[in-house]
Amino acid sequence: MDEELNRCRGQIDRIDDDLLQLLNRRAALAQRIGHLKNGAVLRPEREAQILQRVSDVNAGPLSGQSVTQLFTEIMSQCRALEAPISVAYLGPAGTFSEAAVLKRFGQASQGVPCTSIDEVFREVESGGTNYGMVPVENSTEGAIGRSLDLLLQSPLRVCGEVMLPVHQCLLSNEAQLAGIKSVYSHPQSLGQCQVWLNANLPNAARVPVASNGEAARLAAGQPHSAAIAGRQAAERFAVAVRAENIEDDPRNTTRFLVIGDQDVAPSGRDKTSLAMSAANRPGAVHDLLAPLARHGVSMTKLESRPARSGLWEYVFYVDIEGHQSDAKVAAALAELKQVAAFVKVLGSYPAAV
Repeated sequence: MDEELNRCRGQIDRIDDDLLQLLNRRAALAQRIGHLKNGAVLRPEREAQILQRVSDVNAGPLSGQSVTQLFTEIMSQCRALEAPISVAYLGPAGTFSEAAVLKRFGQASQGVPCTSIDEVFREVESGGTNYGMVPVENSTEGAIGRSLDLLLQSPLRVCGEVMLPVHQCLLSNEAQLAGIKSVYSHPQSLGQCQVWLNANLPNAARVPVASNGEAARLAAGQPHSAAIAGRQAAERFAVAVRAENIEDDPRNTTRFLVIGDQDVAPSGRDKTSLAMSAANRPGAVHDLLAPLARHGVSMTKLESRPARSGLWEYVFYVDIEGHQSDAKVAAALAELKQVAAFVKVLGSYPAAV
């Protein structure tokens, strides 16, 4: 058995040597491409194509998720040889927004924590960071209205999306649940864990705060308190994990959007996000959707928000399959602009792998 074990280890060592050489060859090519692009470091459509291709050809035993994660990190390290990507997110450190940044951009990116979603937009608009990461909807609690409102107002475009499974933990330095008098968390996370809280901490005050990272920081410093946050926040702020996976829905997922001052080329598997409003007449909302159906464009999301222009007027946020330069999408958008009171293309970008 020892002989077979040593043989396998020797094979692994030789493969590791080959991998190291290949990774450095890849990095050198990435550097050369960076020079040819004159500093245009990130091509979201190209990275999406790479991740899709390696996922399609993967024969295992590594899972598709593992392969995607590995290649995201390889691209992150290669990209950083030119310049690290800076990404603003809703902080402090330890939030799910930070986890979304790492999932999309890898460990070589530079995360910049912000105190609000508004500040994330300001950081990117001012050129303080290359991109921003903002939550836009949760599978349990629905849309994040502030993100939608700012997408409508901002000149920035949507450059990508991240789907992040959200597993909530109860963090507290109290040894017993009975000692917890208050629970801090972002309002969305409090909403995602109502059943567990009702069953286990029915008398504890539920205190909404700006982020789960802030909740963990407060719980770390205050007696008789707890936070609902991810495991990464427990590690950041040295708070004990008292219960795991306390979200009401085990499939709980938050969708994040990458925002930036960039138009993204087609990747072959894209989405386009729109904001639009209907004229004040009978059948106007139907007229908004009819061009999509006529041109065979699939709609994946429809959300309404009150408009700032008047009482009982609404803006509709729509996600469709395809890139705005695709023939059928372009035809549908051209027709839509003829019937809508207002249309803004928020961005076309690769769909999450």
